[in-house]
Amino acid sequence: MQYDDKVVNRLKRIEGQIKGILRMIEEGKDCKDVVTQLSASRSAIDRTIGVIVSSNIISCMQNVDESNPMSQEEIVKEAVNLLVKSR
Repeated sequence: MQYDDKVVNRLKRIEGQIKGILRMIEEGKDCKDVVTQLSASRSAIDRTIGVIVSSNIISCMQNVDESNPMSQEEIVKEAVNLLVKSR
């Protein structure tokens, strides 16, 4: 699968958030502020997972043929399982 630039950019922003959190910890910032930023990072990661899974499901469903043993229903179930597992 080819990941588009939007996914890479999302991950780079998340990387920046994580580095900022590490800096906050090193500077002894308040626990509440650190946890707030960690929650924001987790939400960003969850949204990125959703983008990747939804892009992948569209690609997989467009390429269903004899060489792909999975039906469209199985592809959707697998995608849902990936999303549920990630939470």
